[in-house]
Amino acid sequence: WYWQKEKREPYVKFMDTNYPPGFSYEDFGPLFTAEFFDANQWADILKASGAKYVVLTSKHHEGFTLWGSKYSWNWNAVDVGPKRDLVAELATSVRNRTDLHFGLYHSLFEWFNPLFLEDATNAFKTRKFPTSKSLPELYEIVTKYQPEIIWSDGDGNAPDTYWNSTGFLAWLYNDSPVRDTVVTNDRWGAGSICAHGGFYTCSDRYNPGHLLAHKWENCMSIDRSSWGYRRDARLRDYLAIEDLVKQLAETVSCGGNLLMNIGPTHDGRIAVVFEERLRQVGAWLKVNGEAIYGTKPWRAQNDTVTPGVWYTFSPKEGKVNAIFLNWPVSGTLELGEPRPKLGETQVKLAGYKELLKWVALGEKGMVIALPQLTPQQLPCQWGWTLKLTDVN
Repeated sequence: WYWQKEKREPYVKFMDTNYPPGFSYEDFGPLFTAEFFDANQWADILKASGAKYVVLTSKHHEGFTLWGSKYSWNWNAVDVGPKRDLVAELATSVRNRTDLHFGLYHSLFEWFNPLFLEDATNAFKTRKFPTSKSLPELYEIVTKYQPEIIWSDGDGNAPDTYWNSTGFLAWLYNDSPVRDTVVTNDRWGAGSICAHGGFYTCSDRYNPGHLLAHKWENCMSIDRSSWGYRRDARLRDYLAIEDLVKQLAETVSCGGNLLMNIGPTHDGRIAVVFEERLRQVGAWLKVNGEAIYGTKPWRAQNDTVTPGVWYTFSPKEGKVNAIFLNWPVSGTLELGEPRPKLGETQVKLAGYKELLKWVALGEKGMVIALPQLTPQQLPCQWGWTLKLTDVN
């Protein structure tokens, strides 16, 4: 898009310098080889991350499908490049080796597809592209791979009536093989984002910082400036584990899910830096997962007195979880929101056995004495959870 449509100078220059004259985007097809792709290894890394679902980009805006689609002749991973059905391989491994829900991302439109461009020229009064390419592909991936999440994207500024989104969704929820399990997002045509759908995404890297009335998802990328793999990325371009824990705590406290993107390489690897981040999040969740999994938003999302404290509520145990991102120098943490009850309220630190001492601050609020621990004794390194029982 930057190279061929917007003709941005660094991209045009890079292609001119490093590729033969007349090299087209299609010529990249055979260079996408995936020789190191090991679906079992991917599944094991995904499982170690503590994630509950995974969404694979089955087709992006350039139309290349990672399965052997009969509607994308000679422009798919089975006919060109890897000569493998990457969707099938990952679906099988995820289902055999993990308890993650398997989902598929699918772009509705394609930047340079002649049929789409023709429909766009006709102000979407003709529907050649959705009827011959986009919709058949959607039916194909649902029937073939039975994904439990359909993550639709890219409406090309066309309305949902052009895409016949409601027709497809009616089939998906009533007659498809995943009708009892599937969930969908909100990108089904111009104007549907953040207004219609199973869960709202609203925009990329969406993190409102306050409670939303509808289930939502913060889809963001570990690389601050790309959704793909960048060979020229610097370490500072990647979010650190502290940033990811902060995003997770903020998102879940406001009723959202976190969808954390990684960009694999052309030869099929999850780069080591992404693997490390995923495993770090998994290690954090091993200690603090009770404050994330199966929780609901509490009456307050963040603390009014101490910044960097985010709340979630565990309905089964009736516990309030306070995730704090900075360990206080004083060794005491003041919380302005909880209303503790003398003799009843108990405070525990996730990953630490003893009960913690606390004092009430009038009607509302409390000061909690944190245990004196060496860095090695801390239950984790980047954000901690206080579990409060019997607070009003």
